[in-house]
Amino acid sequence: MTAAPPRGLAERLKDTRARLESDIDLWVASGAAGVHLVPLSFLWDGTAFLVSTPRASVTGRNLLADGRVRLALGPTRDVVLVDGTAEPVDLADLAPGTGEAFAARTGFDPGELGGRYQYFLIRPRRVQAWREANELEGRTLMRDGRWLA
Repeated sequence: MTAAPPRGLAERLKDTRARLESDIDLWVASGAAGVHLVPLSFLWDGTAFLVSTPRASVTGRNLLADGRVRLALGPTRDVVLVDGTAEPVDLADLAPGTGEAFAARTGFDPGELGGRYQYFLIRPRRVQAWREANELEGRTLMRDGRWLA
């Protein structure tokens, strides 16, 4: 198999932003004491991810105790990794229409489940993207919460 030539920064940024806007699900890794990995649906608003999980779940407890989180999107040959910080947000504190937008986008409305679910706003601090080994160099697209372009 011959790998395509590595993408430049502008193309990687374009492809990554398209994935953030079009994907619905991602993997969430949380937990300082022991990593816990779950798939969750998300809403991307252009600056942060919104996810929801039961407060009492391992992921919910991890994010409430320690907001450090890693997200993964895409298949292994077109991966986007995001390191970020999660902060709990109650439904009443979301911007108007955000809960409805989340439900419409994901097909899941945590607000209908009697308050067991907690929303988390995840702000990316670092974003990396690559397809093959030839794209490992230059894979960092965001550093310290700022896009490199």
